Amino acid sequence: MRLNGILLPHKKRTEYSQTKILSLPERVKICMSQHMGAPCVPLVKKGDLVKVGQKIGDSEAFMSCPVHSSVSGEVVDVSEMLLANGKTCKAVEIQCDGQQTMWEGIKPPHINDKKSLVDAVRESGCCGLGGAGFPTHIKLNYDENKVNIDSLVINAAECEPYITSDFREMMENPEDVIEGIKTIRDLLKIENVYIGIEDNKPKAIEKMKELTENDGYIKVVKLKSSYPQGAEKVIAYSATGRIIKEGSLPSDHGIIVMNVSTIAFINRYIKTGMPLISRRVTVDGDAVGRPCNVNVLIGTSLKELLEFALVDFDIMEKLISGGPMMGMCMYDMNAPLSKTNNAFLAFKAKSASKLPLLYKGQTNCIRCGKCIDACPLGLMPTELEKAYDRRDREMLNKLKINLCMNCGSCSYVCPAKRSLAEKNQLAKGFALSK
Repeated sequence: MRLNGILLPHKKRTEYSQTKILSLPERVKICMSQHMGAPCVPLVKKGDLVKVGQKIGDSEAFMSCPVHSSVSGEVVDVSEMLLANGKTCKAVEIQCDGQQTMWEGIKPPHINDKKSLVDAVRESGCCGLGGAGFPTHIKLNYDENKVNIDSLVINAAECEPYITSDFREMMENPEDVIEGIKTIRDLLKIENVYIGIEDNKPKAIEKMKELTENDGYIKVVKLKSSYPQGAEKVIAYSATGRIIKEGSLPSDHGIIVMNVSTIAFINRYIKTGMPLISRRVTVDGDAVGRPCNVNVLIGTSLKELLEFALVDFDIMEKLISGGPMMGMCMYDMNAPLSKTNNAFLAFKAKSASKLPLLYKGQTNCIRCGKCIDACPLGLMPTELEKAYDRRDREMLNKLKINLCMNCGSCSYVCPAKRSLAEKNQLAKGFALSK
């Protein structure tokens, strides 16, 4: 048995594009909010000199992780920055000196138990690299007296169209993936490991199986290619058969889910002590002249990345951060790259009009039920839409609105082109409000 979903044209044009390195920018703008939770407080001020890997932002809040400089140079401004969600936060702007001088404190962490692992992962600034940005050290710092973690699920599904950054991680740095898995498994004493990969990535499956063939505790799970196979609750079920109930976390059911690029980064940090200051990004779409995977320093202007990929700005109508299903339309090409950006998609006007998050001209619901069939969690999007339009909070909660993962499958299959996914997002916020 598998959860419902939809079939999408994956369009993985950059699947076999070796990762390129974007040249050093003249200036970076590093946001203090690059993860789920509380933003960091700047630790530097205008005029300060900083080095590569130096911590420049941190917070005492539980749900947060530090931010580090990706370059060496002078802090030229600490200002307010408008985020895509409409909120603002502090950002540190650094004029690069071109030297890329490493901070003196860069050294591999000493790790010998769970606590030292958790502390090191926090210091690395690591958050989920699949897009959500959940601080990784919080996932690892579970209470053994309350939960019994017996399974580690590595999310390598990468089910959104176009995006291939995780696939390239497995192809280019497979040893980091496996070594990272073994470190987490051994230090946390986890019995079972599942690497979930969609069946449209046979080379990645072959590579992971080759490196784990002598390890009886790591299982490579070939997942059926469907969307949203990479959603946390879906891949947890596909790999282990366990259902993550409403209001609970995977850890409540004995599972930790980690993105494959996240686990590989942790291994590199343990070996080198270099915090999270760059990441691999896929750039694709029909307005892109050179579809590619690029390693980019955090804080680099998005426009520099797009120019490297030969994006034709004259024909580009829409620019999306992330995938076409769950991504967010960008409002500013000069916005800086953050830790959670795994792809940027640039589309011409004709193509943009076909994206589910940009549908226009909706018509009346014909009660075909396709949205219900498509929902991986068995929700009723049309009824949720009606309840939200009535502002019926009681009915929204009765219909389990908070189970919605905003995958967009309902909008994608709707023949009336109704904004079901958009309504669900608004409804979730309304249901939680007082």
